[in-house]
Amino acid sequence: MRWPPITTAQIRAARPPKARVDPWQPQGWFLELECSAAGRAEPVLTILLTNRECPWTCVFCDLWKHTLDDDTPRGAIPAQMAAVRQHVPTWPSCVKLYNAGNFFDPRAIPVADYGAMAELLQGVETVIVENHPRLTDDRVKAFRDLLSGQLEVALGLETVHPQILPWLNKQLTVDEYQRAVHWLRNHDCQVRTFILLRPPGISDAEGIHWAVRSLEAAFAAGSQCCSVIPMRGGNGTMERLQQEGWFAPPSLKALYDTHVAGLRMRAGRVFVDLWNIESLWDCPACGPSQTAALRTMNLTQQIVPWPACHCR
Repeated sequence: MRWPPITTAQIRAARPPKARVDPWQPQGWFLELECSAAGRAEPVLTILLTNRECPWTCVFCDLWKHTLDDDTPRGAIPAQMAAVRQHVPTWPSCVKLYNAGNFFDPRAIPVADYGAMAELLQGVETVIVENHPRLTDDRVKAFRDLLSGQLEVALGLETVHPQILPWLNKQLTVDEYQRAVHWLRNHDCQVRTFILLRPPGISDAEGIHWAVRSLEAAFAAGSQCCSVIPMRGGNGTMERLQQEGWFAPPSLKALYDTHVAGLRMRAGRVFVDLWNIESLWDCPACGPSQTAALRTMNLTQQIVPWPACHCR
């Protein structure tokens, strides 16, 4: 199959307008439970930082909506973290600094701010950041060395499908991903990996197959944790692809089947992303119980039965 040609310019032209953002305020923050490496459901603080947009333009991404067009001002990131501290005075043992871009892009997160950020993170046992595999370099070590706890870097592999990965415009190969994981593990960093479920051009069943293949590749490379993200619209391009018949979101059952397959590997923790999960519900009566099953599997890393829908 030949996927429809699509350029960076076309992806950007299809975008709706960006939101207006303040570089001195985070996009938000939230506390949630996550199964730790020790197998316990523990609180995690996620801070959604405001910073410069990612320099890559992926077909599927909508994170650019709340980013800056210009470089992030020096001092802005620590100020955003300090603003969250006013609402959450005592931080849990795990903090995620998610920034809708790349943590080790110096135009997004100024290197000069690493020290102030590390001071705010004193006492935190695990700090999780997200980054493009091609930006895995000595800046990672510089930040790691300032932390009192463990650094974990989340990388987007997305898929190992040999045609879809280059078509996604992520400017990444599987080999580059593997090299980034090896580098991080060799430099005392933990790794988690993002996997897409059902990117454009494939069926629900094929989506499961390639997500499982991608999970296997991530764990084989050395990732200790994976998060499966169901493909959704929201950036203009995905809506166009859906109208043209190239894309349909995965079913909730496909997300469950992928989760089950990942947990059966027993190679590391496997999570599924439940953000806006209601958009995948086939049945409003059964969707809540099916989502609850996925949430239980996230928290326990144990397989639970699928609540079948008998409404139709």
